[in-house]
Amino acid sequence: MSNFLAVDTSSTYLTVLAKRGDRVETNYIENCAMRHSVVLMDEIERTLSAVGMTAKDCDYFAAVTGPGSFTGIRIGISCIKGFATALNKRTVGVTSFDMLAYNVIGDSDFLVAINALHQSFYVCGYRAGGQCDIEPCYLSREEVVSLNRPVYGFEDLDFPLYVKLNPKDCLFKAIIRHKGADGLCATYVKKSQAEEEREKRGGAV
Repeated sequence: MSNFLAVDTSSTYLTVLAKRGDRVETNYIENCAMRHSVVLMDEIERTLSAVGMTAKDCDYFAAVTGPGSFTGIRIGISCIKGFATALNKRTVGVTSFDMLAYNVIGDSDFLVAINALHQSFYVCGYRAGGQCDIEPCYLSREEVVSLNRPVYGFEDLDFPLYVKLNPKDCLFKAIIRHKGADGLCATYVKKSQAEEEREKRGGAV
């Protein structure tokens, strides 16, 4: 049975999870905005200690790859890649979309949505069986509502038929059910504001 360390720094919260055999420890900070880089290593050490292992005991390392906070995503991925490179272990990445979708229980098609601010959202659609049928996209609130599906997310979002899930409870199942290729690559549905501004200036720095 695999041992692993997983982190989610993709939003305003922070989740650190460690699994050793049958023991699972999850540490969750609800409001960690702008502090991920400050508290992450201490939370990792505390979480590993709670299950009685060190980083070298992990069979692999995992991180949530977004979409979400551009800075937060990079912090989590960089940290996990650092552990994996130093210890010659493999890495696993799960998207914020999959983390939600793997935890939805129901018999109807649905959407998962991540707040992208300014009344816009990163959205992905799934059939009732969990198969993706609407590729990741960047939509306005009106566009999301027009799809007429239940919406699942981690934040307080104003949608009809909305269900809020707790990210603390979702990370473990997403890692265990992950079926994608190994490796970590940030998931960006749109360019960052800085990149968009640079393009408007004709690529000038």
